Amino acid sequence: MAEAVGINPISVRHHLTNLQMEGLVEAQEERHGVGRPRLVYILTSEGMERFPTRYLRLTNRLIAQMKETLPAPAVSQLFGQIAEDLVSEYANDVKGLSMEARLDFVKDLLAQEGFTVEWEKKDDSYQIHEISCPYYQIGIAHPEVCTVDQTLISKMLALPVNKVQCILNGAAHCTYVVESAAKTK
Repeated sequence: MAEAVGINPISVRHHLTNLQMEGLVEAQEERHGVGRPRLVYILTSEGMERFPTRYLRLTNRLIAQMKETLPAPAVSQLFGQIAEDLVSEYANDVKGLSMEARLDFVKDLLAQEGFTVEWEKKDDSYQIHEISCPYYQIGIAHPEVCTVDQTLISKMLALPVNKVQCILNGAAHCTYVVESAAKTK
């Protein structure tokens, strides 16, 4: 590698170590007979994501094809099912949690999905702000994708959720309002 790149071997090892610490590459030992095994470096999934991809184009094409082929209620049901599957996967984790603990759980769950989320209590309600949205580019052409996070939030909190701002409508971020359980009774 050092020869191919034109730097000394110590520098190559230093760069590979840094890439490993960032989780972009991993080393695997390869045995080749007698002597010390050599290390073979491969990209991790996160490392692969650093290269240009065409996921957005493919996803948009798949959703467009789905919308052309299936009736609108079936498409809505598919997006709803994505949220339902996530909810069923984590339902036991939120049982018995307070509203604030559930909100923190939802915040962490959405972060795993690529969202940046903050929440705040305002009077008798909670506001959930999605500061960044991994669905934004897809949502421009297919706004029904927004139902995934809204359904997920509502089901995980076991309360209705009202979207009051949407980034697709020009807002700085998406905001959902959840009335406290006492107020909804």
